Amino acid sequence: MTTARHVRLAHRAWPTVSAKSLVLVPVGSTEQHGPHLPLNTDSVIAESVAGRAAEELSTRLTPPPLVAPTLAYGASGEHAGFPGTVSIGHEALHAVIVETVRSLSLWAGRVVFVNGHGGNTATLDAALGALRAEGHAVAWAGCGITGGDAHAGRTETSVMLYLAPDEVRILEAVAGDTRPLDVLMPLLTAHGVKAVSPSGVLGDPAGASAEEGRRHVRTMVSRLVGLITAATTDERGRLLDPAARDRPGTKAAGR
Repeated sequence: MTTARHVRLAHRAWPTVSAKSLVLVPVGSTEQHGPHLPLNTDSVIAESVAGRAAEELSTRLTPPPLVAPTLAYGASGEHAGFPGTVSIGHEALHAVIVETVRSLSLWAGRVVFVNGHGGNTATLDAALGALRAEGHAVAWAGCGITGGDAHAGRTETSVMLYLAPDEVRILEAVAGDTRPLDVLMPLLTAHGVKAVSPSGVLGDPAGASAEEGRRHVRTMVSRLVGLITAATTDERGRLLDPAARDRPGTKAAGR
């Protein structure tokens, strides 16, 4: 499912772009997602969540928000052992994020990155921390599901069965390493995904369904809308739940 045209920046002519708009920038990746999901899975999810959130927010914000073209290449070095993966690494991604915000800030009122790939997290933290120190109104949030499996398992498979069912090769789905991510992370960092899971799957796609995916997407969109509305961040630019507003180290987004 694609983002509605009326919120897509790329489909606007410049006289129809309102200065001081909120701009959502989806950040994904081009990387293996097992034998059954497409390489653009993270990008599809980030763009879909950003687009749906923008549509909901368009009834609340003036001017209404816009969704920028998706940043489709991320930091995916841990997936380098699989053909099809394209990673630009942390340094290049950092530069892209910084220059994107500096350019958008010439006219946009606020910029929020919507991240679909966990490997981009450290770069977003570093880049947005520096940008906020420069005075830019920028923040970010992820598209994760609490309790979801790590990569190309039931969670992502369900979401893609809902968003892009024609792209899912469900008969090719296989179970991968199902250990918790906190157990796998040291191995992934040291040796990459292929050394841990030859299929590229971290989790088990069994039981995935479009209906489960629909619920996950609804949860991600509702969470993002709430975070953007609350406009509370930490020093890294991460949007926080409103309950965190009074914790040390938090402040209003963009300030």
